[in-house]
Amino acid sequence: LPISSQNDFSLVFRSFEEELAEACAPSNYNVGLLAYGPLAGGTLSGKYLGGTKPDKSRHTIFPGFQPRYHCPRTMASTGEYAELAQRKSLTPTQLALGWCKSRWYMGSVIIGATTMEQLKEDLDAFLIDLDKDTLQEIDRIHLKNRNPNATD
Repeated sequence: LPISSQNDFSLVFRSFEEELAEACAPSNYNVGLLAYGPLAGGTLSGKYLGGTKPDKSRHTIFPGFQPRYHCPRTMASTGEYAELAQRKSLTPTQLALGWCKSRWYMGSVIIGATTMEQLKEDLDAFLIDLDKDTLQEIDRIHLKNRNPNATD
């Protein structure tokens, strides 16, 4: 029997919640989510906001890589999540990974740090528990622009 389901899952791509979470629940198949892309290729870290192209980042080196992470809808939602993180005294990474951690069906999260600084920030994000107000604000942003990372 499977013990996890590996799916693309992040603040900007929550389709797992609508499509598979119930089937994976303990009352059904009891299969945890193994989320990849929790930072949407680094986009949810905020480093690409405002058209920024950091040196040595994968999307600067490979500009056509994962275009869904840089579409206008994803970037607009990312900006709102970054503003929420700032209001809550969090980094955008802490908000995104803390939200993943808060999901009842989460088995584990695959992080993709390319520097030791990123790795530390990613790991430290899992020490944070988001409060109810923050989780409600995240849902409010999501409901304005559901799954902006989804492409046709």
